[in-house]
Amino acid sequence: MRLWRKFYCLSLASVSQNYFKLFDLDQSFCIDLSTLERHYRKIQSAVHPDRFVTASSAEKLSAMQQATLANEAYQTLKKPASRAKYLLSLSQIDATQETNTAMPMDFLIQQMAWRETLEDCKADKDIAGLEQLATEMRQAAHLLAEELNRLFDEQNDLSAATDATRKLIFIDKVCEDINKAITQIED
Repeated sequence: MRLWRKFYCLSLASVSQNYFKLFDLDQSFCIDLSTLERHYRKIQSAVHPDRFVTASSAEKLSAMQQATLANEAYQTLKKPASRAKYLLSLSQIDATQETNTAMPMDFLIQQMAWRETLEDCKADKDIAGLEQLATEMRQAAHLLAEELNRLFDEQNDLSAATDATRKLIFIDKVCEDINKAITQIED
């Protein structure tokens, strides 16, 4: 059965419980992003408003809800940090839970160094320094993604995966802050 037909035939309740199932992917950290993209586009095409011009209000609403669900699922699975957080949530683990704040000392020191460099570069309006910091952080994110692949898919070590996910979420946040700083300096 073609993916979009499969999706359209499934109820929102059954699909919304697992984004991997929605895109016909194995539930793992390591996914084929081109397959995710291809399945996402098929679903979006199947529920596009132009296909429902003459449909009933209920069918239009259902198509809109399915498109919204597909967007949310796609955004979640395409980024390593949100995919890891989602995988943990499927095991009832909240990686960002407020009571879960312990981090290894070496990473706390690294966080402080990254934040200090960010603030110094912002104060100096140093775009090259910000870009260098962003490169360093992308490399750290890449290494964490490789670690998460091993922790989720090879070892099923959810405790260590939670710690690595929290680190990756932090790095993503700092990268967003770097991009904002560059935009502010350029404007």
